[in-house]
Amino acid sequence: MSTLTTSTPRTRQRFVLIGLLFVHSVNTIMDRVAISAARDPIMQDLGINDQMMGYIFGIFALGYALFQIPSGWFADRFGPRKALTWVVSIWSTFTMLTGAAWNAASMLMLRFLFGAGEAGAFPGATRAFFRWLPVRERGMAHGINFSGTRLGGAIALFLIPGMIGLVGWRWTFVINGFLGIVWAAAWLWWFRDEPRDNGKINAAELEYIEEGQAEDFGGEDKGTFGQIFTSSNMLLAMYQYFAGNVTFFVTYTWLLPYLTDTWGQTAAIYAPLPLLMGAAGNLASGSLVTGLYKRGYAVASRRIPAIIGFLLGTVGLVLATQLDGLGPFIIVFSIAIFGVDMTLSPSWAFCMDIGGDKSGAVSASMNMVGNLGSAMSAVLFPFFVASVTIPGLVPVTGSANSFFIFCAVLNVIAVGAWLMMNPNRPVDTSRTPEQVRLRVIAFGVLLFAGTIGLILYNLLF
Repeated sequence: MSTLTTSTPRTRQRFVLIGLLFVHSVNTIMDRVAISAARDPIMQDLGINDQMMGYIFGIFALGYALFQIPSGWFADRFGPRKALTWVVSIWSTFTMLTGAAWNAASMLMLRFLFGAGEAGAFPGATRAFFRWLPVRERGMAHGINFSGTRLGGAIALFLIPGMIGLVGWRWTFVINGFLGIVWAAAWLWWFRDEPRDNGKINAAELEYIEEGQAEDFGGEDKGTFGQIFTSSNMLLAMYQYFAGNVTFFVTYTWLLPYLTDTWGQTAAIYAPLPLLMGAAGNLASGSLVTGLYKRGYAVASRRIPAIIGFLLGTVGLVLATQLDGLGPFIIVFSIAIFGVDMTLSPSWAFCMDIGGDKSGAVSASMNMVGNLGSAMSAVLFPFFVASVTIPGLVPVTGSANSFFIFCAVLNVIAVGAWLMMNPNRPVDTSRTPEQVRLRVIAFGVLLFAGTIGLILYNLLF
């Protein structure tokens, strides 16, 4: 029960935070998706083919994945105010420099550095939410935040082709990067790591935030980062996020080219629709997470939205392999994206539940593995289209059906992962620090080796 004696209405500065980070998400994804919309002029100017373009798409995700944990640690150690100011400024600079690429090698280098710079975007936002929001509002906040990523993608697919027609693809990247610099300046001016340090928050809102944080799963001390990183909860969270990203990342990379190559240039207008459905999925899931939590179903508030989402994703992907025609394909693929995007809000809320004051690094760990899935998606999609058949299901090459079946299987397994995930489960503290350290190193080496092996396989074979 609140101990506040004054009748002064609460200020709503935490909603300003959510709005500012929503704009941040829109800008983040506009910078990413611009390269998909600019694929054809880039390939023509730089003299590169589809497979190399796949590596350019994928190397962003590789850089983004590999720098997740360092960026999350930075946000935990120095606070999201400094972290987001730095990372937004860095990636915006490399966005602008993308317009200066002169060949495939330079584009690969710039997109890797862009991905590395952008790695701290969402772990930094998660750390800000952890300090500023009561537990009951975190699900909806993540839903709004990630709906911005989908709206940003849709906006980019609508606007970027027109911008390229007006100023060329090189200046389009410069303009996008400049918008990020403006956001970083606004963030540095307004945000403070602790809500009590923001002069616009009154005592009533501050008490509401602090009392709401007392509802956290198990309190703020959740164990060491190594113990959390190697826990069953964390490993399951990593896998299910990986599965969702393999499906979703196609919308940022190959969907637009696939639509136009399969159904002609007029099909490009439909490319933003799955992203709009993804935004709706995030908002629906955020509302469901918040509603279930407020009704006392703490664990179910994470588990149920995610399971519904992966089941919808599976159904949509399977139907996409069975229906002919552009219209039916867009409808069922949009259902799939709506579904996999329902998994984002519970996933990031879950990381805050098990991470506590290490939420930045913990959410970054999940996002790291998820974006290794994104890198795999970008590289494997053209390979599946050109080379992979499935007896009895996909007898010939030339379509994305084999890739969709592959994603559907990953999503079914992810449902099983969520059935075993529980934020109330404490971490195992019986292992020695040396044992935990060795497990962290072994897992990191395994992830890195697997990703590099995948890329080398596709380069050589």
